[in-house]
Amino acid sequence: MQNDFCLPGAPLCVQGAMACLPNVIQAIDAARCQSIPIIWVIREHHPSGCDVELFRRTLFANGNGATVKGTQGAELVQGLTIMPEDHVISKKRFSAFMFTNLESLIRHGLGVEHIVLCGVQTPNCIRGTAMDAVGLDFPSVTVLSDATASASMNVQNANLFDMKNMGVHVITTQEWITQTK
Repeated sequence: MQNDFCLPGAPLCVQGAMACLPNVIQAIDAARCQSIPIIWVIREHHPSGCDVELFRRTLFANGNGATVKGTQGAELVQGLTIMPEDHVISKKRFSAFMFTNLESLIRHGLGVEHIVLCGVQTPNCIRGTAMDAVGLDFPSVTVLSDATASASMNVQNANLFDMKNMGVHVITTQEWITQTK
């Protein structure tokens, strides 16, 4: 939930991103109350775009780019706060597992077996991370349907449907909070 993905007029703005923010905040607050570890996955790129996917390099051609490390666009949207006990992973690709130490942190550092995902964008980052978690044999992968967003509701619903058919638990934030109590 970074500015470049969420704020109107941002280079990669996802329709509905800000609408899901209250549910993201609610999920984070609930996780904190239950002492569930929070891992923030932040997309950060070099100003030149040398580390971005090939299809996104045109965003960097004029020197602007998106989610450039240290810029306002790479910051979390207002309302989301990284606490000292939280963990932060910097990524370069859709999946939070690709080219990061996320799997090691989750399995060995935190001893976590159940992954819960929220944020944007569902068909890219959320789905990529969920599918890698399933492929890495995590016993439980959950996507919070109302704490995620896509370019349209059709895209959102299609991706949630597909993930559910691939073994991902797709539930609302409130359903997840009720289950964690």
